[in-house]
Amino acid sequence: MNFVTPIRKGSHPLLQIFLLCVYWAVGAVICTLLGFIVVAVVYGSSIFGELGSIMNGDPKFITALKIIQVSSSIGMFILPPIALAYTEGQKPNSFYGFNKPAFLPFVLVFAIMVVSMPVMEGVAVFNQKMVLPGFLKELENWMKMKEQEAMKMTIQLITVRSNWDFVANLIMIAVLPAIGEELFFRAGLQGSLQKMLGNHHVAIWSAAIIFSAIHLQFYGFVPRMLLGAGFGYLYYYSGSIWYAMLAHFLNNAYAVCAAFYMQKHHMPLDKVDEPVGFPWYGYLISAIITIALFKFFKDNATRERKLG
Repeated sequence: MNFVTPIRKGSHPLLQIFLLCVYWAVGAVICTLLGFIVVAVVYGSSIFGELGSIMNGDPKFITALKIIQVSSSIGMFILPPIALAYTEGQKPNSFYGFNKPAFLPFVLVFAIMVVSMPVMEGVAVFNQKMVLPGFLKELENWMKMKEQEAMKMTIQLITVRSNWDFVANLIMIAVLPAIGEELFFRAGLQGSLQKMLGNHHVAIWSAAIIFSAIHLQFYGFVPRMLLGAGFGYLYYYSGSIWYAMLAHFLNNAYAVCAAFYMQKHHMPLDKVDEPVGFPWYGYLISAIITIALFKFFKDNATRERKLG
């Protein structure tokens, strides 16, 4: 049964993927430049002498980094799928499936994200213990270096220096990625892959692998891939991108809120990713209930679609 409703009439899906990538590159360049222009207006043109410090996450220029981050995020992930829809002669809401969400599936998405936390923690711990063969030692060292750089940057970005920082972090880390990355990877890339490959499972997992890979955080690759696949199945079963966006938002917003809580209680932010440490049966129960909730979501979404 084909669950997904978004229309893919028009260009060949391979051409759609190519156009999506072109729009991504163009959007990245234009919107990043616009971000730098805004930074120059706010700080003055002398700020260009501090580009290295900005991009390295210097706390003195963290607001400038956030401006560039938000601008480039919009250009890379929100505008390209919108441009693709209009290139195909359709509005994004019909091209990608912005079907009106229902109350029960929304509740189920909340439940899935909460219940899956232990099993996702277990997968993350397993991924962090990854050790490459001896002949790949240089690659492993490079991966660890990238991981440390990403952690340092993340800590700078989620550090709250005022209440406005918390709001800005929610928008930058939770709202924009939930909208943009779900539009790009699930609605755009996954939708075109599904039409091209003729198999929704292959399309979902392919998009999830690419979604995880572009973050360049190798010791978090597996849990992020599983998240991407989960978002993909929510989209596929329901035919509405809203549920995937909600799940993505909840995942990222939890990290922002956890960081805010830790700062309020004077806890070091480098401990934000430390595992709670559940017993083995906690991970097992979490996995079983998560799968059951996905099955319930699928059945409910199928019923809603038939009634609709």
